[in-house]
Amino acid sequence: MKTSRFRGMGRGVRVALGLAIALACGCGSDDVEREPAPATGPTSSVAASDAVSKTSASAASAAEDVRSTGGEPAGFVGSATCTACHAEQAQSWSGSQHRLAMDFATADSVKAPFAGESLHNASGTLRFERQGRAFLVRRDAAARGPTGPGPGAAAGDERSDLRVSGTFGVEPLQQYLLDAVGGRIQVLPWAWDTRPASEGGQRWLDLYPDAADPEDPLHFSRPAQNWNHVCADCHVTGYRKRYDEGRKQFESRWEELGVGCEGCHGPGREHVRWAASRESVAAGAEAEADAEDDAHADANGDAGAGADRGLVARLDERRGVVWAIDPATGNAVRSRPRTSGRELDVCAQCHARRGAITERYVAGEPFLDHYRPTLLDRGLYHADGQQRDEVYTYGSFLQSRMHAKGVTCSDCHDPHSGGLRAEGNALCGNCHAPERYATPAHHHHRADSSGSRCVACHMPTTTYMEVDPRHDHSLRVPRPDQAKALGVPDACGGCHAGKEAVFSDAAVRRWLGRPAKGFERHAEAIDAAESDAIGAGAKLRAVAADASQPVIVRATALARLDPARGGANAEVLVGATRDPDPLVRLGALEGLANAGAEVRLRAAAALLDDPRRAVRFEAVRVLAPVTGSLSQPSQAAFARASAEYVASLRRDADRPEARTQLGVFLAEGGDADGARRELEAALALEPAFEAAHVNLADLERALGRDESALAVLDAGLARLPGSAALHHARGLARIRLGRPGEALADLAKAVSLAPDSTRFAYVQAVALESTGARDRAIALLEGVATAHPGDAAVREALVGYLEAEGRLEAAKVHRAALALIAESDP
Repeated sequence: MKTSRFRGMGRGVRVALGLAIALACGCGSDDVEREPAPATGPTSSVAASDAVSKTSASAASAAEDVRSTGGEPAGFVGSATCTACHAEQAQSWSGSQHRLAMDFATADSVKAPFAGESLHNASGTLRFERQGRAFLVRRDAAARGPTGPGPGAAAGDERSDLRVSGTFGVEPLQQYLLDAVGGRIQVLPWAWDTRPASEGGQRWLDLYPDAADPEDPLHFSRPAQNWNHVCADCHVTGYRKRYDEGRKQFESRWEELGVGCEGCHGPGREHVRWAASRESVAAGAEAEADAEDDAHADANGDAGAGADRGLVARLDERRGVVWAIDPATGNAVRSRPRTSGRELDVCAQCHARRGAITERYVAGEPFLDHYRPTLLDRGLYHADGQQRDEVYTYGSFLQSRMHAKGVTCSDCHDPHSGGLRAEGNALCGNCHAPERYATPAHHHHRADSSGSRCVACHMPTTTYMEVDPRHDHSLRVPRPDQAKALGVPDACGGCHAGKEAVFSDAAVRRWLGRPAKGFERHAEAIDAAESDAIGAGAKLRAVAADASQPVIVRATALARLDPARGGANAEVLVGATRDPDPLVRLGALEGLANAGAEVRLRAAAALLDDPRRAVRFEAVRVLAPVTGSLSQPSQAAFARASAEYVASLRRDADRPEARTQLGVFLAEGGDADGARRELEAALALEPAFEAAHVNLADLERALGRDESALAVLDAGLARLPGSAALHHARGLARIRLGRPGEALADLAKAVSLAPDSTRFAYVQAVALESTGARDRAIALLEGVATAHPGDAAVREALVGYLEAEGRLEAAKVHRAALALIAESDP
């Protein structure tokens, strides 16, 4: 068991990660014990298997040596134990990015030279040097900034020499870690580009060149760069964050550095006991035979501890499955339908854009019991579902035809090496007949050109962290017609740089005699919602009701529906809360954010006892403002679910976002003092956290303390002068205090900073009209109505203002638009 500061107990070995083995950590407490040599650590590579006896008696002894720590269940045995029987799989895993996701900072693991290289950034000069076995980042006085860490920072940024304690990843970038006070481990922003020099690598890269000020939220000492919360659960095995709110201290625990066997297969103690109960030779032979049958099929499908071999995660969805190519279509068909999502759930724990809602995920348990995944949110995905921000595959793959047909991650990827099962077009050829698809008649490019590569068209890349191109796993048909009409990325542009989508669209129409068609059919509906188009609601409802659409697409359409814009929207949301898929239920609850009390109660009360924790938590959030109207049985269910929800937020008491969420929840429940404590705690953790300023000011407003609200907003704007939300809120506060001139300036500033916000523009227009500037209000709203034609509030205001001015014909135009917007709600 490893602990924060990288010290802890694991199978009888006291390990000081400090992350620097046998090195002074530079900022740790004096009682850190240090390991004498890296080879003795439990994170050694498969060579460590020599120390593990292959006898069943030794296997049983290894299992019994695992102890429960801190009242938590035991069960992990470490990857070295698995190696004794699964040497081939362990050998593949030993060089994988899973194995190398995190390591001690040693001469073997550190890829950067640390030989006196320099890097210049906005604050000064950095030098990377080695001193004995220590790896140091040395900063001049300018680069160090202030002498103290500032509020909410992890401390340590004032030191001239920063001692690297661990490695983080391996390619194309390797990042480095720093031990800080209070059990915190921070991610340094200076990464080594491990690519060959011929590809632009072998250099230092500053990932946050503009975040040199220790008060910048992206500075390496701030909560945003805290490994314990942001990174750890995907870079170590068996992680528990264990933040002590009272002591403001992390006592983080983990079982193994990197993603070990048990990260995907679950704790191995019972499996080791099962192996110990068998004849050792026979057990080993059977294990190897099973592994050759299917490297990722760990159970035979029968019930009982003996039949499932004591395995926690039964990754057997591919066992006995054959993909046979249908000669009529050239596409493979699964020999039997996939009826579970266990493998995808295991992969999604790290390969999804999600937030953890429990302390610890164990492989094999339902994904939505431990994580709240993002949907195809604006800013993360383009309107057609292509990746935009760093979204880590899961949300993309759920959209794909491959997922719908039963493909799992390990159909294409070797789960132990992490590599592909075949290279290039040969991988796709396993399921798509090469004689039909690997020909110019299909791809319309020369056979030896980049355009003949399947992934060039169907899995275009987006580059993250400056040097890391990642393939889009929605595996879609290129749609240059949508790129032309909606502004989404054009896959053809990956090769034909500088060419407009009209060029690609024309080429496709020549080849096919029509526009391309794909499996994903939601782009127009999502784009309509994002642009506030008239009729967007009807399009979203059609997508949500279409059972052939991917569940993440349906959930996204539901989340975009506004129940305040027509009774049909509300009824679709209510109906979707009864959908058999939990992701759809989650999306429906998210869509209820603007619903009235009656709709909230009707839709969400039953989901307080939903089988999935993420759904229960969303139901709590939906019902929090209307708990007084719940029935007595629902009150009891709300008490249970909300206690679980609050405990989840308390687990993240180190995070300003969690403290803010808890503050809002307490305020909705009438606990103003508790809400204030949480919101002030959020600002103590991160003084530049916008949402905490906004919600604390709103709490003061609700209590009739407008002067206090104004003070909160002034403090927020001192740190975040470019915040549209804070300027908007301050404008409203100044209106309430009878200071219209200052208020108008703030409201105008908010609109200039966030020109796409119809709400900000609407409020500014109302304020202008109230001060006698109706003509300016009309002009402002006319522009908004052009850009966002489906916004009912804007149209209603325009009708009123135009009629008051006697401009009846102009008002009729907006009345007609309102009739279309209202759709089924007369």
